[in-house]
Amino acid sequence: MREEILNAARKIVASSGIDGISIRKIADMIEYSPASIYHYFKNKEEIVEILIGENYKKILETLSLSDLSEITPEEKLKEGSKRFIQLAVQMGDAYKSVMLSDSKTVLAHTSVLQRGAAKERPAVGMLCDTLRKLPGYQQKADNQIEMAAQIIWSLAFGLALRLIIEQVEEEQQQQLIDNAAEFIFSAIKNITD
Repeated sequence: MREEILNAARKIVASSGIDGISIRKIADMIEYSPASIYHYFKNKEEIVEILIGENYKKILETLSLSDLSEITPEEKLKEGSKRFIQLAVQMGDAYKSVMLSDSKTVLAHTSVLQRGAAKERPAVGMLCDTLRKLPGYQQKADNQIEMAAQIIWSLAFGLALRLIIEQVEEEQQQQLIDNAAEFIFSAIKNITD
């Protein structure tokens, strides 16, 4: 039953966005009473948190690059950027809906631009760890590295959203993603020169 409720919530996110979720809508979709949903979940926020957690886990798995342990930090930065954008595009409207939500429940999981984000958000922390290994970044202060990671994340996020919204054909999409990764690396490298 829990999975049926979560599947209904996923469908609502796909069609109406994360802010479109309500206990009533879920109940109508699965043809149960709202009270039966409260037997499995405290409230709507618990359902939203589970859905966000699922997506964040996918992002972390994508960014872990455990299959690429032998590559240089430079290549990790490029490959991580590409994989992040590709995953966001694959997630499509669900990603867009969650990441553009200004709900406090959602922002508690998705905000990345505040000070200390590297400690609060594992994905930002992973990016900071990669940056620390780049030539010229070993001596930078943690706040400088975190800000560079936040800017990289924002650039990748912006491109991913435009690719989702514009539904760019695959060859152009891949060229944009590849060039974005090169641009990000070049910009980061030039900051240290």
